[in-house]
Amino acid sequence: MQNTVWSRSIKGLAALGISYTMALGSVAYAVDDSPISLIVPFPPGGSTDIAARIIQPVLSEHLGRTVIVENKPGAATQIASSYVARSKPNGNTLLVSFDSHSINPVVRPGALPYDTFKDFRGVTFALRFPLVIGASKETPGNNLEEFIVAAKQAPDTYSYASTGAGSLNHLAAEDLKRAAGMDILHVPYGGGGPAIQALLSNVSNITFLSYAALKSQIESGNIKPLAVSGDKRLRDLPNVPTVKESGYPNFEAYSWIGIFAPAATPNDTINTLTAAFAKTLNTPQVKDRLEDLGFEVMATDGQSVDNYAQEQFQRWDNFVKETGLSLE
Repeated sequence: MQNTVWSRSIKGLAALGISYTMALGSVAYAVDDSPISLIVPFPPGGSTDIAARIIQPVLSEHLGRTVIVENKPGAATQIASSYVARSKPNGNTLLVSFDSHSINPVVRPGALPYDTFKDFRGVTFALRFPLVIGASKETPGNNLEEFIVAAKQAPDTYSYASTGAGSLNHLAAEDLKRAAGMDILHVPYGGGGPAIQALLSNVSNITFLSYAALKSQIESGNIKPLAVSGDKRLRDLPNVPTVKESGYPNFEAYSWIGIFAPAATPNDTINTLTAAFAKTLNTPQVKDRLEDLGFEVMATDGQSVDNYAQEQFQRWDNFVKETGLSLE
């Protein structure tokens, strides 16, 4: 599925006739010199915020516009999403969205203050990144296979820390539990930081987080990486297998970052922004920094991120309905 999205993105850019030179020279957009706000739905310091701040200065150069990052955390990204949905559709207010963009309609069907798939239109599927399954030093096993053996031998003994009920790392962990036939307790926390602390204090055994979040603790030896949830190993963790390599060939889970604008934003404006993000994300200084943190640059067209958001919604909505998983 991921390769399909990538292929569609390249074809989509070509079909739209977007070139960096033509799109960035759009007169209709260039006459507005007010700041562009990248609205991040989390506090400073998380993966989405880090990525936005790496992108921001180079995006500003390519657009010839001031670009600022604004953090509007709260309500499982609903505050930021609502703010962008209600903003003027002029391309000046953009949502730096997360996988929660697709998962929130699963968790809160019919209860969101906006319509995820009608109130926004995609600018680019910017980045994706797998989750690293990290374990505390005291947890048995040096890889996922060994941990699963231990967990199945002692049901209800071990636990995993998530960033909250209904988060991707909650759903991905439950998907792996189903595939492996193991029973470990879910302990939700209020973010990646508390989940990591739960491992460091050996209150919980494993967690599913981005490499960017776990990198310093892995490098210091405080957390053991057991597996990676994507379809290939991470460059910085060449000896850590994927979940697929660990005996679960159909398992794959990615966090992702997409850029969205209000739904009524004109095509010319979207095309200009799409081209600017593509050029920014593929600028070596930006791409190298992002890849060092475990991000994979996608830089697609807007339709591809809209399609991907729908696909992810369907995947997790079906999973919750099939399993009867409680998201409370």
